[in-house]
Amino acid sequence: MYRSRRPGVYGPLPVPARGVQSTALDPVERARILQVLNSPLFADKSPAQVWAIQLDHGVYLGSVSTIYRVLRESAQVRERRSQASHPARVRPELLAAGPNDVWCWDITKLKGPTRGCYFDAFVIMDIFSRRVIHWEAHSTENGELAKDFLDTAVVMNGGVAPGIIHSDNGTSMTSKNVAALLADLYIDRSLSRPHVSNDNPYIEASFKTLKYCPAFPGNFASIYDARIFLRHFFTYYNNDHRHSGIGLYTPQSVHDGTWRLVQQHRQLALDAAYAERPDRFHLGRPTAPGLPAQAWINRPPSTIQTTSN
Repeated sequence: MYRSRRPGVYGPLPVPARGVQSTALDPVERARILQVLNSPLFADKSPAQVWAIQLDHGVYLGSVSTIYRVLRESAQVRERRSQASHPARVRPELLAAGPNDVWCWDITKLKGPTRGCYFDAFVIMDIFSRRVIHWEAHSTENGELAKDFLDTAVVMNGGVAPGIIHSDNGTSMTSKNVAALLADLYIDRSLSRPHVSNDNPYIEASFKTLKYCPAFPGNFASIYDARIFLRHFFTYYNNDHRHSGIGLYTPQSVHDGTWRLVQQHRQLALDAAYAERPDRFHLGRPTAPGLPAQAWINRPPSTIQTTSN
């Protein structure tokens, strides 16, 4: 009943104007406070220090909160010290036109036998061929292990080192041991931006393939079990896994160049099928898939537009 008798109010409610208190500072007092605070003697001191020093000399300007209020009304309350500014990390843009142009590596955790127990799987791969160059499993990670891991990877690749090695910003990747090794081998180091997993997509995709494998166990009873499983998996991955990103060829065939023979063999099978029943191929003679000419990490938009044009 009362709500129906009361007229409706729409829109924001009016804010009543605040009246001026009888104890408020007058313009002269405000100007005096600003003059004291901006003087050479007090320009580098906080309002609390100015209040205390003036009070020691028998002068009361007002409370500390009043001094802050006067400064705020004059737009003089701000951080006056130089603030540390970190420029944005450069977006890595890496191009691989063939094997051993760019390698990427990372470390993933494997669950151990008990809660809180993990093993570290070190994996390094060539982004053009997707071949896992080398892998290791350890119970921990540090710069010395990372250095030995990369050194062994070059040896396992026949002593051929890549032009660039890309990784994220983990402590092992950015350690002095790794930096010194890459400098000795004349390998450029590339790092992902902090908290940007997309800057290292190839190695992250391989970890997903590893952990989504139907044979992947939930955990490993020991470091030796982890090494046995990784040995079987990466042998399969390199030699039997038909990778969708490289024309459904195996990483090993792309890395050593034998994919061309596989392509010719596939083409012979397609030609025979087309010659037998051409009516089943509505788009004409089928061709075996080729190999992408380039592999990018963060391909620049300008190159995509140029290619599409």
